[in-house]
Amino acid sequence: MSENNPTQSVKNYLNGYSDHVQEQVKSLLDTEKSAEWLLKKYPTAHNLNGVRGLYEYAMDLKNEFMRSSPPISKVIYDDKIHIINNALGLHTYVSRKQGNKLKAKNEIRIAALFRQLPEPLLKMIVVHELAHLKEKDHSKAFYKLCCYMEPDYHQLEFDLRVYLSHRDRFGDLWC
Repeated sequence: MSENNPTQSVKNYLNGYSDHVQEQVKSLLDTEKSAEWLLKKYPTAHNLNGVRGLYEYAMDLKNEFMRSSPPISKVIYDDKIHIINNALGLHTYVSRKQGNKLKAKNEIRIAALFRQLPEPLLKMIVVHELAHLKEKDHSKAFYKLCCYMEPDYHQLEFDLRVYLSHRDRFGDLWC
């Protein structure tokens, strides 16, 4: 499906992991067992396809874990975010002029690919973008906040990276 060779696809998404882990994922892909492994863990996609549902989902998480953080004006799926550039979501800070005042608004944009993924993987990316409301950089404090909101954050991130490698080779899994 992708122009990348199988080893390159694994390297693209699992570059920070050990060679041993990368080899295990490559083996899972080479034996065509990645779909079975992923579907066993995540059998179905979520049904938050609309903008309103996604916004409410993000706000519920924000209100549960980050009540005192700045408000969010918009949470949307964005077809323009390309996962190849290592962006699965974006947190933006938009300034708008209203009369004589400058108003700043936080917006979260989630890659459109998340419309058809299981809810735990969507939650991982929403948690990641929400954490940027308090922590701008990917620091130790940032990941601590992500794990506070989603204790399985690191496992979900890994599973998503396995899925992206699978998707490069075989195409979408949840449609």
